[in-house]
Amino acid sequence: MEQIVITIANHSHTHFAEEICEVIAASAAIRGTGIAKRTPEYIRTKIENGNATVALVGDTFAGFCYIEVWGHNKYVAHSGLIVHPEYRNLGLAKKVKEFTFNHSLKKFPDAKIFGITTGLAVMKINSELGYKPVTFSELTDDPKFWQGCQTCTNFSILTSKDYKMCLCTGMLFDPAKQVQKKQSWFNKTIVKLIKDKKQRLLENNKKVTSWKK
Repeated sequence: MEQIVITIANHSHTHFAEEICEVIAASAAIRGTGIAKRTPEYIRTKIENGNATVALVGDTFAGFCYIEVWGHNKYVAHSGLIVHPEYRNLGLAKKVKEFTFNHSLKKFPDAKIFGITTGLAVMKINSELGYKPVTFSELTDDPKFWQGCQTCTNFSILTSKDYKMCLCTGMLFDPAKQVQKKQSWFNKTIVKLIKDKKQRLLENNKKVTSWKK
């Protein structure tokens, strides 16, 4: 892990696009899960726009993830999270996901971050980052996002359920709610500190009064 560097992808990383697509497709085939396929051209666009992160060992691709923006920047999704077979079982997927997550918060601070996945490992990572399981109705209603599911083997299930559910689990991180939680915690902490201080003052006053007597 000390040799692996995670960074925001740029033009110098576009040559990895085909290899990234191949590794994503191969991983999905091994797991037997559905996947929304992406072309090398699509991946290159994400890299060029600064909406992707890449993990490198020297000049070798080790991991990747990209950002999609929906509903006029109201929603952000992370897709294509993948680790090269040679660098798996090192906790790299979590590192790449966390880096992409923090990059999203900086670049799109007001956006809700969501994802749909069948992978338990990804669900665990999302939960640790503060995502909550939600129904599809709480995700973006942008038709272009759901069109991206057309190449998934489970697309017929999605359409038969009127885009309301599928084998994937929807997960959402709402930064506004996180701010409210922090504010609530801060307020409760302040109130507790004030109460504790008053209590100590009362106890000290009682001791002084008792000593004078």
